[in-house]
Amino acid sequence: MSKELVKFVGGIAPESVVDVYGVCKAPQVPIVKCSQSLVEVDLEEVHVVSRAATPLPMQLTDASAPISLEDETTESAPEDSPKRAKVTLKTRLDHRFLDLRTAASSSLIRLSATVTQAFRTHLASLGFLEIHTPKLLAGSSEGGANIFPLDYFEKKACLAQSPQLHKQMAVMGDLDRVYEIGPVFRAEDSNTHRHLCEFTGMDLEMTIKADYKEVIEVVQNLFLVIFQEIEQRNAPELKILRTHFPFITPFSVPSQPLLFSFPQAVQLLTQSGYPQSPLADLSTEAERHLGKLIKANTGSDFYIIHRYPTAVRPFYTLPCPDDPQYSCSFDVFMRGEEVVSGGQRVHNAEMLERRIEEKGVGKEGLRDYLEAFRYGAFPHGGCGIGLERVVMLYLGIGNIRRVSLFPRDPKRISP
Repeated sequence: MSKELVKFVGGIAPESVVDVYGVCKAPQVPIVKCSQSLVEVDLEEVHVVSRAATPLPMQLTDASAPISLEDETTESAPEDSPKRAKVTLKTRLDHRFLDLRTAASSSLIRLSATVTQAFRTHLASLGFLEIHTPKLLAGSSEGGANIFPLDYFEKKACLAQSPQLHKQMAVMGDLDRVYEIGPVFRAEDSNTHRHLCEFTGMDLEMTIKADYKEVIEVVQNLFLVIFQEIEQRNAPELKILRTHFPFITPFSVPSQPLLFSFPQAVQLLTQSGYPQSPLADLSTEAERHLGKLIKANTGSDFYIIHRYPTAVRPFYTLPCPDDPQYSCSFDVFMRGEEVVSGGQRVHNAEMLERRIEEKGVGKEGLRDYLEAFRYGAFPHGGCGIGLERVVMLYLGIGNIRRVSLFPRDPKRISP
């Protein structure tokens, strides 16, 4: 390579796009500190296709350095590593297009793709049909206040909090088993490590022959498939992520899925000195404490709790026939945090109206939904899964924003 070409290449700004022409050959000795150590290119021509502006908002070598769990916000380099500039999470997300060029961020998105593909392929093999429900609604999809309102011509509308009501209506239309992968919008002012205002929901709904445990069985097997697919398809990405996040520990899955009733969960908490009301919902702290107990006793990071108190579930959740204080519902947990909420739905129109009134939910936006149950309704159930939370907890990293391609939270709506 000529001196002129060496000088020209040395003046090209980092991250520029170039066309390189040359001869590939094996070096006389392996090249150290390069991604390819057993091959080199003897340059003949180099053309700059797109020159990167300088200075870069962050250096990718700095952004690629390993971080500790405590540095999830500031991301300073470990003390024993070569001194590097700090790359904060804010800087990464403000320039997400650049951050995605790091091997770790790219790997997170690739893992997410594996999860959605496994979800879609497995459910299709069970006879589920993919549907696409509307994201513009006349009323809140679950009767809550955490909605994003908007003007719809001369009417009021909102963004869908969930495909819940429409996927139920699809099952009432004889579609039997349905699923959807799509955006979910929650106007929750929650600036936590696990909440987003827009996330990717993976939902399923199915008719039931006997009871809601049929849904639990489908969900259990679905997650086992997802975990297996991640380990098989994403071995290179997992290696990269375990280097970038040294605190990551393997996700432990039991040979037989663990299923606890809500009263059993309450008993475990109470016996450990963490008193819990048998008819009140579990707080985030209680869930984490329970996760630690189950991990210590069984070694598992994955389990399911069912028969939640009826009072803490949505209006469409079916109360248990043997004890209406409890419901035919369940949550799935990974590393002590909830990733799935589901159960059997009320399919009797009169009971559904009573439940709506008991919960104080306005019926105005639910008229079409209610009508779907007045002309013959199947017993049915389903669940909703948060994609980003599944990936975050499978890996054990500390912030859901890392997993979202372009995250939206109460403080961020760009880029």
